[in-house]
Amino acid sequence: MAAKGVLNSFIMAAPPSSFMEAPSDRLFLMGQPLRHSSPNISGKEAVQKHCVIISRRLSGLEEAMRIQRSRELQSSVKLRKRPPLRRGKVSARLPVPEHIARPPYVGSNTLPELSNECQVHDDDGIARMKAACELAARVLDFAGTLVRPSVTTNEIDKAVHKMIIDAGAYPSPLGYGGFPKSVCTSVNECMCHGIPDSRQLQNGDIINIDVTVYLNGYHGDTSKTFLCGNVNEPTKRLVKVTEECLERGISACKDGASFKKIGKKISEFAERYGYGVVERFVGHGIGTVFHAEPLILHHRKMNSMANDVIMKGNDKSGCMVEGQTFTIEPILTMGSIECVTWDDGWTTVTADGGRAAQFEHTILITRTGAEVLTKY
Repeated sequence: MAAKGVLNSFIMAAPPSSFMEAPSDRLFLMGQPLRHSSPNISGKEAVQKHCVIISRRLSGLEEAMRIQRSRELQSSVKLRKRPPLRRGKVSARLPVPEHIARPPYVGSNTLPELSNECQVHDDDGIARMKAACELAARVLDFAGTLVRPSVTTNEIDKAVHKMIIDAGAYPSPLGYGGFPKSVCTSVNECMCHGIPDSRQLQNGDIINIDVTVYLNGYHGDTSKTFLCGNVNEPTKRLVKVTEECLERGISACKDGASFKKIGKKISEFAERYGYGVVERFVGHGIGTVFHAEPLILHHRKMNSMANDVIMKGNDKSGCMVEGQTFTIEPILTMGSIECVTWDDGWTTVTADGGRAAQFEHTILITRTGAEVLTKY
């Protein structure tokens, strides 16, 4: 028998109807059975015997790598067999008490135009932004505790809605361009803008919950991708890398820094792991308005189409200003970055059915860096 790490191999005869079992205290790589013929002493016709080649014993590292590759292969097969996301039943819009202030767009089904008003705040504005963002972060943290198999995204929406209005705030997505719910819930291959419905979360799903609140005239916006039950390792890695991409994008921010550095940082890290960075959806200025300039690109390509606005590339994206607030919200995919939007006008999924993950923070630019206002 070969010792651990030695390349020698040897042949052992085995009866045609049986397998050679490796000793329980050793790990062996079993080769394919060989057909070996040899004459017997009496000179009779040679009798075929089945033989197996037992190769060298695997080292601990090699065995760990083999197990990991095997598990990832099994996980990828399961991912391919996973049924595509299907629309559930969307319940009626939830009411908001009359005393709660509404954003100006509520009551119109028309999607508001992107505001060209740069969101730079004085001390009072910063204090209000911090209050709105702190509430959004608390709501998101609470929403994450609800994620488990059999829970519907509609139940998450209902709980989030109640927490927001109980705090005297308005759920910003509700009524924005006709959006029918108070939070976005994007499951598995859904990139973003998923509408909560009657679909139950399944063991192994991932779900991005995107929370925005309107409090005292200011919006706070944040999102996070949560794991539901036992999620396979390739998907866990996608989620982890996406969150790290957000952190790296934030690290590029400070007064006077170019916006193009955000996309460069995110793209470099995502590409290291072979993930795609979605170009169509971008970050944005935020404050007294929900969506304002500048648009924050998470990639570094030139002349990209994003939200039907032709971007002239990151080289002309301008520079950050102290007191400015905006979101960074990269979406990474396992496969194609191309997308398909359902006929509800909102739910956007990957074109190839591959999974997507997203994380988002609202940040405040300071003289020396950036303050995360929606820290989880």
